[in-house]
Amino acid sequence: MINAALDELNFNDEGLMPAIAINDLNDAVLMVAWINEEAFVQSLKTGFAHYFSRSRQRLWQKGESSGHNQTIKSIHLDCDGDVLTWRVVQSGGIACHTGRATCFYRQLIDGAWVDTAPVLKDPAEMYPE
Repeated sequence: MINAALDELNFNDEGLMPAIAINDLNDAVLMVAWINEEAFVQSLKTGFAHYFSRSRQRLWQKGESSGHNQTIKSIHLDCDGDVLTWRVVQSGGIACHTGRATCFYRQLIDGAWVDTAPVLKDPAEMYPE
């Protein structure tokens, strides 16, 4: 089953593809991150969203530090096979490392980017050093 699903995925030259996490409860776009084959397989095996960090060059499970994991409800592949959407249940209601519900909290208003969503939790509390 996993191999058949992998055969349909078109990763880029770096072995990555974007995955868009969508809140299954309200259709809000929560975040966009990158996956590689290992992240896809781990996500299928565990039912929790896994991604590949380009800056850290490693696999990570969403919520491994903050506790705000994403339980995958369904996975959808676009027509070109190079972008996934994951419908997820976001634990704690916080998807963004800034402590907001979504990473898409800035809106262009009159030519300026304006924060339109509140910080729900101080990032220092989510990521203690």
